[in-house]
Amino acid sequence: MSSRATAYAPITLRGRRVVLRTMSEVDYEAWSDVRTRCRNWLVRWEPRSAHASHLAEDRRSFVGRCAVRERERQLGTGYAFGIFLDGRFVGEITLSSIQRGPLQSAYIGYWIDEAVAGQGLMPESVVTTLQYAFDSLQLHRIEINIIPRNAPSRRVVEKLHLRFEGIAERYLEIDGAWEDHARYAITREEWGDRAPELVTSWLLPLHDQTAS
Repeated sequence: MSSRATAYAPITLRGRRVVLRTMSEVDYEAWSDVRTRCRNWLVRWEPRSAHASHLAEDRRSFVGRCAVRERERQLGTGYAFGIFLDGRFVGEITLSSIQRGPLQSAYIGYWIDEAVAGQGLMPESVVTTLQYAFDSLQLHRIEINIIPRNAPSRRVVEKLHLRFEGIAERYLEIDGAWEDHARYAITREEWGDRAPELVTSWLLPLHDQTAS
C-alpha cells in the first residue's frame, strides 16, 4: 500500500457498543437524515454567529466539511468521528483545536441522535476518544465545555465524573448569543489513575467485567 493510501485510510475506534469512524461522502444520507429529524434538538446548542446562517446541510457542504476535517487530521490539529451503533450513524464526536508544544491539549465536542440519547452511548464515545487522545496521540489535557442549561450534555461528563473547573462567562457564541460555559477537564495524570475504571465501566464487554 502506498504512503498516500495509508495516510488517507479511515480511522476506526471501537467502544463496547459504538464504533467511531472518520466520515466521507458515503455517510451523507445517514448524516442528513439524523440532522433533519433532530434539527430542533441540535441547532440551539451549536456555535453560530448572530450574523451567520445555520450549518449548511446539503451534500456539497457536507463533503466540504469532510475535506476540511481530513486536512486537519493530516496536520494533526483535529480528529472528527461519526458515531455508529450496529452500523447505523447516530452522532458525531470531535477532538479539536489540538495544540502541541508545551500545551499538548485539545477539546472534545459531541452531539447525538435524540432517538438514542440517554442510553450511555455518548459517555462510551467520550471514553473511547479519551483513550485515543491520551494513549495514541499522547496529549496531556482534554477539555469539554458545555452551556450550563444543556442538561443532557452535562449528564455525559457527570456520568464520567470529569473534573469541573468552573464557569467561563460569555465563552462562546451559540446560536447567535454569547453563552456562559461550564468547563470540565481531565489530564494525562488523571487518565492514568482513572483509565482502568473508565475502560472497564464503559468499553470492556460485560462478560469481561464479570470475569475480572
